[in-house]
Amino acid sequence: MRIDTVLTNARITTLDPARPTASAIGVLGGRIVGLDEELDGIAADVRHDLGGAPVVPGFNDAHLHFSVLGREMTQLDLSAEAAPTLDALYRRVGEWAAAKPEGAWVVGNGYDQNKLGEHPTRQALDRIAGGRPVYLVHASNHMAVANTEAFRLAGHRDPDALEAPAGGSIARVDGVSTGLLQEQAMALVSHALRPVPQDDIVAALGAASAWALRNGLTSATEPGIGGRMIGHGPADARAFQVARERGVLRTRITAMPFVDALHELGRVDDGLDGWGLDLGIRTGLGDEWFRLGPVKIMSDGSLIGRTAAMCCDYADTPGNAGFLQTEAAALRESIVRSHENGWQVATHAIGDRALDVVLDAYEEAQRRAPRTDARHRIEHVGVASDEQVARIVAAGLVPVPQGRFLSALGDGFLTALGPERIDLVYRMRSFVDAGVELPGSTDAPVVPGEPILSMHDMVNRRSAGGTPVAPHEALTAREALRAYTVGSAHAVFEETRKGTLRRGMLADLVVLSDDLLAVAPERIRDVQVRATMVGGVFGHDAEGQLVEA
Repeated sequence: MRIDTVLTNARITTLDPARPTASAIGVLGGRIVGLDEELDGIAADVRHDLGGAPVVPGFNDAHLHFSVLGREMTQLDLSAEAAPTLDALYRRVGEWAAAKPEGAWVVGNGYDQNKLGEHPTRQALDRIAGGRPVYLVHASNHMAVANTEAFRLAGHRDPDALEAPAGGSIARVDGVSTGLLQEQAMALVSHALRPVPQDDIVAALGAASAWALRNGLTSATEPGIGGRMIGHGPADARAFQVARERGVLRTRITAMPFVDALHELGRVDDGLDGWGLDLGIRTGLGDEWFRLGPVKIMSDGSLIGRTAAMCCDYADTPGNAGFLQTEAAALRESIVRSHENGWQVATHAIGDRALDVVLDAYEEAQRRAPRTDARHRIEHVGVASDEQVARIVAAGLVPVPQGRFLSALGDGFLTALGPERIDLVYRMRSFVDAGVELPGSTDAPVVPGEPILSMHDMVNRRSAGGTPVAPHEALTAREALRAYTVGSAHAVFEETRKGTLRRGMLADLVVLSDDLLAVAPERIRDVQVRATMVGGVFGHDAEGQLVEA
């Protein structure tokens, strides 16, 4: 027998309980066909001696805005690293605007008022933009600042007269709009930037794929396409297909349609009114490269933006407890109808008040239409009490917290929640100890998306300033690796083909510079990706010896 590829002389962590380790792995047609002695006497077109390097299953981010990450690579970077002060931000915006043609949009991403001291303002952007429209998106992606020209192009001649839509807010000082739009109010301007041209989305997917392979990321779940609030336009799925046809989408994607892309379908079965995508399409349609996952629903906002719906006021902003983006009754109806129509549901819930509303809705959905292993998800679970953790476990839900938030945003969490409530933030150990198959994710580009750095934070749980963030919720390195492989596959019903290295599974793997499970916890961040294989083909090779022509 002859197969495509054999990798030898490796230290393979398979995460398969039946065979935890191996030293050789064989690939045929993009799948694993054998390990170690199963390859005796087998010929191969290509053999690679990995020189004793560690190998693990390909990393899988369960909540990463993949296409947005790629698009932001071509837009103005306003992160704290690029613009550490408000003056530096204005300077960058002014220079970027000056280099643009007259009338061109200036779109920037990643600023954080927690680090700048305050938000940029419409009035300051008017002064520096040379008449060009400016739209600056907050690091959380839950708010943005627009200048007067941006409002005008979006159809609003008087920003001061605008009323905030339900589930959103417009910041004002003495009745004058500062340009800050929160949550649903962002759509007052963002609609003018949609739909994004298909070729721009395809290019973004190519850029994101190249980044992903450099970082060992072989799969990701994109949490929201095709919606008015989240997504690039009504033909988002087409762009993914085109990107795959052109060979630039080289990371496997599960995409969540945003809830406002779903619509009435009429009576589809006895006693069931249809609710979903045309033709009754729902979760699971697609192939191993691009498929539809859960429907994405929003309940509240951002913790660092102080818009997540909390049970009590934020520690640093008395009188503000955040808000729901959708009335509780409408939110329940969206969840229940999606559940009844066979969708897996993934609901964004960061604040503990929002979490109660979402948990009530999931429980009501199961009462009205009992379903085995629905595997509904709660994206983020930013703040959760012991009682709420127990409800999540009892209902068989999948919590999706973000490891990288702990370092990148942890100091902001400490300020927002105060010492009394910080122990409830982004819990992980509590879920793992209760038997939950926890996924790994970053929510990039809200924060940087490198999987190894996220695993480092899941184990070490320290803020950028060095303060421990609920350290009792820390995971071991093995648990963090399992989350980023087995857990993320489980979160979208793909554990039968991803997450472990065993016969019959997809040949997606990462070659590392050191053993993630053996290095000291504080050194996990130093482990490098040497090579990344997806479907039996090396798409990245840092040392230039493994990539196939």
